[in-house]
Amino acid sequence: MGGAVRDALLGHPNSDRDYVVVGSTVEAMLNAGFMPVGKDFPVFLHPVTHEEFALARTERKTGSGYKGFSFQADPSVTLTQDLMRRDLTINAIAVSRTGEVIDPSGGQQDIVSRCLRHVGPAFSEDPVRLLRLARFAARWPDFSVAQATLSLCQKIVSLQEARALVAERVWQEIARGLMESRPSRMLEVLVHTGAWSVLAGGMPAPSVSAQQQLDQAAANSAPLETRFALLILNAGARPLPLHLFKAPRACLELAELLLRHASTPDHLASLIAPRSAEALDALLQWLGQTDAERRPQRFALLLDCMRIVSNLSHQQVERLKSYADCLGEATAHQHIAHAVEQAQQAGKSVADAARQARREVLRSHPDLRGIR
Repeated sequence: MGGAVRDALLGHPNSDRDYVVVGSTVEAMLNAGFMPVGKDFPVFLHPVTHEEFALARTERKTGSGYKGFSFQADPSVTLTQDLMRRDLTINAIAVSRTGEVIDPSGGQQDIVSRCLRHVGPAFSEDPVRLLRLARFAARWPDFSVAQATLSLCQKIVSLQEARALVAERVWQEIARGLMESRPSRMLEVLVHTGAWSVLAGGMPAPSVSAQQQLDQAAANSAPLETRFALLILNAGARPLPLHLFKAPRACLELAELLLRHASTPDHLASLIAPRSAEALDALLQWLGQTDAERRPQRFALLLDCMRIVSNLSHQQVERLKSYADCLGEATAHQHIAHAVEQAQQAGKSVADAARQARREVLRSHPDLRGIR
């Protein structure tokens, strides 16, 4: 049922199969050897296959937020009742053991017409559904979003339900949406429904160019860190809003680095092809500020971001990377260490000696040998 049936109808690779059990009880499932795993409602793992089996249930709104629900799961709940509590019609389709398709809300037709549509008015009771809708829009860019569904999302925002979302759940959905094939569509839904202004704490809505950059990163199969940094770059010169999005440290670090070092075209051209001793010193300082030698993988991600933001060519990116590689070679470390040792013995400035040695190493790069 659910995602497995939807993906099969879409012709996509099989996803994990989930099952709904009608006419049973918790005691019967336990007696059959199923292992309980659901904290909020009866969900079990099959004793052999470990696939998920959930008792059919209905739900009723009892409070604010996505946890403000009470559930009824007993033998009287029908399969249709269970399906009608779900978020989108394409996720509310089931197949019986005999192969019969149960589709009470018209999900099959919406798959054919490529439309993301809510099952019923209860959609607006759960703010997580707004985030899931935005993520699905990013996953399937050829699907439109029904206007009535967007209106219910706006109702979620106007009723302050989106403010009840915890940061960890927001990040979970934002991260998954960023990793879909067209992340800009997630942002379009969030902005159009007013959810972005609530979830992003006043951060400006992503511009058209920012959305295009995210889609380009997705087309290049960029990792999550790169996509998140490009999203946050839209905040401009403001300090990175660390209280937003419970993102992993690696995502936050790259976002901060990009905010500090997203260079102007003229400065970037000087870094790529320095023509003077002053430009070489600026390059050396920039490599130090970006921690290129000690954190080469993060530096490579920074270059990926800069390539997208500044339209750098592959050769330009590789040249900047080669400068960091030059300083990171074992022979370079030996040369710098030797210079530092000599300065210590002579009672001279260690910092000046290290800086001069690093300058000499960088000047040995094939593209920089003519600089004096």
